[in-house]
Amino acid sequence: MKSELLSTSGLSALCAVFLLWLVASVAHAGQAAIVVDATTGRVLGQVNADEQNYPASLTKMMTLYLTFRELKAGRLTLEDNLPVSRWASDREPSKLGLRPGQTISVEDCVLAMVTKSANDAATVAAESIGGSEAGFADMMNAQAALLGMAGTHFDNASGLPDPRNVSTARDLLTLAMALYRDFPQYAHYFSATEFTFQGRVVHGHNHLMDRYDGMDGLKTGYTAASGFNLASTAVRDGHRLFAVVLGGRTAAKRDRLMASLLDAGFEQSEAAAALAAAGQPATGVAHRVLAALSPIANAEADPAPAAAPRHAKRHGKTSTARRSSHRASHHAVKLADRKSKHAAKGGDD
Repeated sequence: MKSELLSTSGLSALCAVFLLWLVASVAHAGQAAIVVDATTGRVLGQVNADEQNYPASLTKMMTLYLTFRELKAGRLTLEDNLPVSRWASDREPSKLGLRPGQTISVEDCVLAMVTKSANDAATVAAESIGGSEAGFADMMNAQAALLGMAGTHFDNASGLPDPRNVSTARDLLTLAMALYRDFPQYAHYFSATEFTFQGRVVHGHNHLMDRYDGMDGLKTGYTAASGFNLASTAVRDGHRLFAVVLGGRTAAKRDRLMASLLDAGFEQSEAAAALAAAGQPATGVAHRVLAALSPIANAEADPAPAAAPRHAKRHGKTSTARRSSHRASHHAVKLADRKSKHAAKGGDD
């Protein structure tokens, strides 16, 4: 088992080599990944985790966080019916197809955001909680600051394309973990893969949840600007991991990388537990974690679109926790110079 693990110095050297290789290789804008042991808070593997990218519908995790906060405070109930405005009904797909003047329950809004990633439902919740979507965005940013999401700025409730709607893999993982920590009574919603709305079954986008043993949430995301994003959590033998993948070139490649990250993460956690039982400290990240991350710079590296979106400006201060290796990888992934016309449309995979 010890041969499966890296010494601290060996880990540092391998990370440095890996990052230099990543910088030199053909990599796409927006590609990042991180996996964390929820029990210990230990980062098991990361690539470009502090790079600012487009979160797409992973934005809705914050919309859900604020919705759950209202429910917990008693300012909303799951049975409350929320009005649908013209602005909400006009949101681009993915959507439920809500009509102005219609109402939708808070619980259906939650399920629509989790499964179909419905942009109209997200806007309904935002307007009801914040008075307007702009007002709700202010609330989102205030909560992001409280959670320590220093690389994040939200400009809408859904994640529809906007150069000012940006986050990082690390921040989105922080948000995912906060949802389960702060609102365990609502965490079961993230395991929903479908729900019935007005007599029809609405199917979800998170197909990996049906295939990966132990996965019970969270959220998919896609726009042309962001690529295919995924936040996931899985539990095995009472041990929970959280992971985020950003910038997948296809949904299938994104899902394969997520599965590899979680597999390697569970293996590393088991190895660390065995070392602790033997009275020895965990010595670092298993090399399989880095091997699992490598598709970001090879299998994931399809030819980049000619007109990708400009990298958004950073908001807030740079995290002091970033290592020099992160700074070295900063130049490996940048959004290209022109905003894609295709990014005007948004939705989920």
